[in-house]
Amino acid sequence: MQTITNVPQVRKRSDDSHKGDYGHVLVIAGSRGMSGAAALAGLAALRSGAGLVRVACPHEVQQSVACVEPSYMTWPLPQTSRGAVDGSAAWYELQPLVEESTVIAAGPGLGRDQGVNDLMSEILRHTNKPLVLDADALNAFAPLATHGAVLKHHPATIIVTPHPGEAARLLGITTEEVQKDRLGAAVKIRSYLPANSVVVLKGYGTVVTDGEQGYLNLSGNPGMATGGAGDVLTGILAAFLGQGYSPFDTCVLGTYVHGLAGDIARDANGVTALIAGDIVDSLGDVFHHLDPLHDDD
Repeated sequence: MQTITNVPQVRKRSDDSHKGDYGHVLVIAGSRGMSGAAALAGLAALRSGAGLVRVACPHEVQQSVACVEPSYMTWPLPQTSRGAVDGSAAWYELQPLVEESTVIAAGPGLGRDQGVNDLMSEILRHTNKPLVLDADALNAFAPLATHGAVLKHHPATIIVTPHPGEAARLLGITTEEVQKDRLGAAVKIRSYLPANSVVVLKGYGTVVTDGEQGYLNLSGNPGMATGGAGDVLTGILAAFLGQGYSPFDTCVLGTYVHGLAGDIARDANGVTALIAGDIVDSLGDVFHHLDPLHDDD
């Protein structure tokens, strides 16, 4: 496997560009008590350069999500009595939104509910859009040996972002086994995905691999071990993928930016007090530093 150490550069924007040039991200997230996950993912996608962001969530939490940020759009989805998305009914509502989107990010705060599993099955069977799958969108396919076959047949890129516990559930092994061979676990998960897909195994020394290349991210700090940090990463990755970065470059640049934002947030707030919203708030400083100031031509 080729070891990658260089981080891709953030692209310069053309003076005559418009929002349609930078991707339309559809975030499917949230459930009763988890509206923050949807809002964080949507905010992170906006702050990472997506031209348009729409957050689709159970109707019960739509107003809460909408109140966080006026710059993304929201859409209410049918829900179960437990406050999670209602599988097939939600898919019916999502179809026109899927058609309009460049990339779909799903999982943050969806909850472990059969309706979520049903919705993810519908998305995998009936869309051809690139996917960023996190958290409960991944749990719908655990273990991969039993439930993962549908992933392999998806016609577009899939980026998955498990933490070690989720990786263990996907592979049907223990978290300790994942941590003993993080790259090996990521490569194994990658084998269940379609061509041009990428695994981002989160944690200390986040591993990024497409099965042929590997990158170990070294930005970030222990303060990022806080609820919502992974939701922020999901939004960042979806934004870069929607802007046309290759899947592997998306994940290398995205994990680096996520960690660097966490480091800036740590410097401002300390390790103990750092929260996921601080990471989003620090993305502006990251891109102020990384955005190119002029063309190289």
